[in-house]
Amino acid sequence: MAARRVVVFPSSAELGTVLADLVSSRAGKAIASRGRFTLGLSGGSLVSMLSKELPTLPNLDCSKWVVGFCDERLVPSDDPESTYGLYKNQLFTKINIPESAIISIASSLPVNECAEDYARKLKEVFPGSDKPVFDMLLLGMGPDGHTCSLFPDHPLLEETARIVAPISDSPKPPSQRVTMTLPVLNSARCVVFVSTGGSKAPVLKEVLEGREGPAFPAARVLPTKGELFWLIDGPAAADLTITVEKPGSGAQL
Repeated sequence: MAARRVVVFPSSAELGTVLADLVSSRAGKAIASRGRFTLGLSGGSLVSMLSKELPTLPNLDCSKWVVGFCDERLVPSDDPESTYGLYKNQLFTKINIPESAIISIASSLPVNECAEDYARKLKEVFPGSDKPVFDMLLLGMGPDGHTCSLFPDHPLLEETARIVAPISDSPKPPSQRVTMTLPVLNSARCVVFVSTGGSKAPVLKEVLEGREGPAFPAARVLPTKGELFWLIDGPAAADLTITVEKPGSGAQL
């Protein structure tokens, strides 16, 4: 397991710029060595951050990107809760990613079938492997310590066989979702958490510094062989006592 890097920025604006550069940098390296860049996206504030920053990068070429989703809510794609729908409207129309390279989740299917269908699609994109190995997964974290649709004390945290699992009892609405499981998250070459805002400060301290009782889901994301970044802004980092990185203006990771 690579060393965890906790990087604190004065504001989410500075964080967004460095995040876009990090995605672009890892994309270039992946394409140079493997001919493509496989990226897993999450919803929340990441949508607006990436949609604002990525299209502004000079000479950004997404023609060899393959994009999937770390989880998805079972709602129509034009619903404001649809992660795919948000990225389609806010980002995909601004970059040159082929539509065929977007691994969409068939959210109109019943939840169990939806999870099986998405797992099948991932296996087609990552043939010859029992688990997909993404070049980069971008994750968020809720105030309860959840990531993807993996919630505290939920049985899915112990899932080891399936790469995608259905959830019908999400404590956060909508109740029906599909999510990548921890074995997939921990197989990635690079995992980047983005966490901003003062409401995240108490749980972020427990995720990064430990707590009594079971570890939060976000704390269980520890890539076996990959990099792990936590990119956070000042308000989210307010309670931390661990040593963190504070890069200067224009820094790259």
